[in-house]
Amino acid sequence: MSKKIILSAALFLFLIDFFCWKEVFALTSNNDLKIDFLDVGQGDSAFIRTPEDHQIIIDGGPDTSLLKKLSAVMPFWDRSIDLVILTHPESDHMQGLLDLLKIYKADYILWTGVKKNAPEYDAWTSILEKQKKMGAKIIIADAGQEIKAGNVLIDTLYPLQNMEGKDMKNTSNDTCVVSKLIFGKNSFLFTGDISSAAEKEITGSGENLLSDVLKVAHHGSKYSTSDLFLEYVKPKIAVISVGAKNTYGHPTPEVLQRLENFGIKILRTDKDGDINLMSDGKNINIIKNY
Repeated sequence: MSKKIILSAALFLFLIDFFCWKEVFALTSNNDLKIDFLDVGQGDSAFIRTPEDHQIIIDGGPDTSLLKKLSAVMPFWDRSIDLVILTHPESDHMQGLLDLLKIYKADYILWTGVKKNAPEYDAWTSILEKQKKMGAKIIIADAGQEIKAGNVLIDTLYPLQNMEGKDMKNTSNDTCVVSKLIFGKNSFLFTGDISSAAEKEITGSGENLLSDVLKVAHHGSKYSTSDLFLEYVKPKIAVISVGAKNTYGHPTPEVLQRLENFGIKILRTDKDGDINLMSDGKNINIIKNY
């Protein structure tokens, strides 16, 4: 057998082996949970993809940034979202969902059902009706509720009472949906814009708040993320969704100091851009550009 034939055969076997490894890598990567805390300016939005390929969105930010972000991570022909969670009907969390739900169909939409006198709120309820006609199931948040997405569990911790139909004349921050997402041994706590008063209620509810990752409430407002709450949650990573340009002074020095006092790693969308986390159920890794 000539050297040329031997070399060709060896190259062929190498290529087969290479592509097999590529395939194994691609398959094993599907076992991971991916959570992207999106840089949407002064607002909140997170995109979650489960190992079983469920697509979940928590809040939509203040503008069309969410749609632009999704176009980069979802194929153009995919126009469905498994679950949308609106923590509360304030424009910096809701506006992006208004744009999203004009284009995408949701299977489930979870929110508190509170009433609010605002034009964007009327637009939200109108879109909910259209989504219902397309088959979406509307869920009113209730503490103790569990949503299963394959091996991922989303546990609703707050509000402690049903808020459907209750009139919010001013802010709805302390009616926020607070959810704990659990995957294997890893957990992530999403807190919306709750204040320290709501945090105190939650800590007294008897729920297990221990979480590896805390989405810091209200963009780092000094009126949230209390020492008491941090003692119960004990996060290793704190994610602050905040705009580089904001008139509120977020995140405040007080919150940053509290987080540092607890030895928590701080990630901020105003400095880090999109924050991409990946979990295999045991370890959480911070990934840049999956």
